Amino acid sequence: MAEKTQILVIDGQGGQLGSQIIREILTRFPGVSVYAVGTNATATLAMKKAGAEKAATGENPVVVACRTADVIIGPIGIVIADSLLGEVTPEMAVTVGQARAVRILIPFNRCENLVAGVQDNSTTALIQDALEKLEKILN
Repeated sequence: MAEKTQILVIDGQGGQLGSQIIREILTRFPGVSVYAVGTNATATLAMKKAGAEKAATGENPVVVACRTADVIIGPIGIVIADSLLGEVTPEMAVTVGQARAVRILIPFNRCENLVAGVQDNSTTALIQDALEKLEKILN
């Protein structure tokens, strides 16, 4: 039997982005495993309530989960040390950046990180684009 695709969602602050992504993934792709790692307990709890199969908080869970993830999804700040108002440690950013997984990074122009060429789209539009990219990966 083939293993399920393991999708890791990483989020911080209140976990709202991660929660929305998890709900959408579980609706559109019922055959995948969705794990969540929050940079804080509030984000983790929100993503667990959204339906993540497993959830943990902090730097070491990011390191461990990135070892086995097939796809990592989160705001672009997860690859930038000290982003998300300091919640992303340098170790987290390096680990995500060096993971063998495919990364789908959602380009928010916030927290002093501006991405050239990216329009200020709504969170819903950004999530839909991320899900379309995930669909291409899964197919």
